[in-house]
Amino acid sequence: MATQAFDDLADTFEFLDDWEERYRHVIDLGKAMPPLDDSFKVPALKVQGCASQVWLRPMVTKGHFDFQGDSDALIVRGLIAVLHALYSGLPVAAVGQVDAVAELGRLGLNDHLSAQRSNGLRAMVERIRKVAAES
Repeated sequence: MATQAFDDLADTFEFLDDWEERYRHVIDLGKAMPPLDDSFKVPALKVQGCASQVWLRPMVTKGHFDFQGDSDALIVRGLIAVLHALYSGLPVAAVGQVDAVAELGRLGLNDHLSAQRSNGLRAMVERIRKVAAES
């Protein structure tokens, strides 16, 4: 189960010939994402387990999940944008049903991220799922 925004992103990735183009696209997604206000860059919103500094500010409005995020690393900002496309707007109950590994696999991310980046991505997904489950 993925959002239309994520399906559109997966379609775009199919047209990118190699990993370098995909990597650049992920970075561009991060650059296009609005920055998180500094007032939200607090320890309670910081994601542990990431090599870079990462903050996620989850929001639930009328039963639907959304979040804002930021990182000090461009590629990680891009990964946050990818996760935003995957989860934003879903009913809170549906967030835990998303098979993030399979969905991100559609983008080829599993094969090309370093172990540290993969661990950080997994930590972000776990944070998103935890917050949604508690909402």
